[in-house]
Amino acid sequence: MTLHEATFFLLNKLRSMYDEGEAAAITDRVMEHLTGSGKTERMLYKHSVITGEEEQQLQDYTRRLLNLEPVQYVLGETWFAGLKFRVNPQVLIPRPETEELVEWVLSNCVTFTGESLTILDIGTGSGCIPVTLKKRFSKAHIHSCDISAAAVDTARQNAKELGTAISFHVLDFLDPLTWESLPDAGIIVSNPPYIPASGSKEMHDNVLRFEPHQALFVPDEDPLLFYRAIAGFSRQKLNPGGMIFLEIHEDLGTAVTELFNRQGYHTTRRKDMQGKDRMVRAVKGD
Repeated sequence: MTLHEATFFLLNKLRSMYDEGEAAAITDRVMEHLTGSGKTERMLYKHSVITGEEEQQLQDYTRRLLNLEPVQYVLGETWFAGLKFRVNPQVLIPRPETEELVEWVLSNCVTFTGESLTILDIGTGSGCIPVTLKKRFSKAHIHSCDISAAAVDTARQNAKELGTAISFHVLDFLDPLTWESLPDAGIIVSNPPYIPASGSKEMHDNVLRFEPHQALFVPDEDPLLFYRAIAGFSRQKLNPGGMIFLEIHEDLGTAVTELFNRQGYHTTRRKDMQGKDRMVRAVKGD
C-alpha cells in the first residue's frame, strides 16, 4: 500500500461518518502520526510504500475511529497551547475553551515573575493547565490535584516529558478534610466538572462512550457543587488579593458570579470565541 493509497483508504472510510473537512483533518492527523512526515513531504513521496507494520497500525486506527473513538485517544496524544500532551480515556481531551482560560490567567499574571507565586490547579486531568502555566512561569510553585489516581499518573508523565516540575496530589477536593494537604495560593485555576447529568442526552456518542464521566458531570440538583467547594476552600487558602479563574457551563455564568459576589469577591465574566459565557475570574479582597 502506498502513502497515497493509505491516505485515501482512511479518508474514504471516514467520509461515511464525518463531513469532508473533518474527515480530511482526521486523516491528515493520523497519517502524520503514522509516518512522522508532514503533509507536504507525504505528497512528494506519495508513491512510497508503507511498511507492513504501518499498514497494520492503519487498519487498527481505522477500526477504532469507525467505532467513534476520538482520534486523540486513538493516537494517544493531542496538542494544547502549542504543546503535545499524552491523553487516554482516564482524562478529558483538552478543549480550545480551556486554552482560552489559560491565556486569561497568563494575561492577568504578567507582573508575577518571582518565586513567591503559588498556583493551585483543581481537577488536573491530563495536566494541560499546570504544565502550560509552568512553562510560562518557570519560577512559580505549582500544585495540582485530582480525585483520579490514573489521571494524576497521566499528568505526571506529561509534566516529566515536557520538563516541568509540578507537585501533584491525589485527593477528593469535595471533602474539606483534604484541603489541609494543599498549599495557600495566590492563584487558583480550575476546569471542574460542570455539565448537569441530564445534559448527557445532548452530547455526542464519542464523548459519552469514551471520556471519563467523573470529569464531566455533576448532579442536576447541584450544578454549583464544585464552585461552592472552591469558594469555601478559597476562604481558607487563597491569599488576600489572590485570583480564581474558572471554566464554567454557559448557562451558569450568573449563578457562579453571584455565588462568589455574595462572599465578597470581585467577579468578571468572560465569553469564549463562540460568544458563550465560559469563564469567571474572582478576585479576593485584601
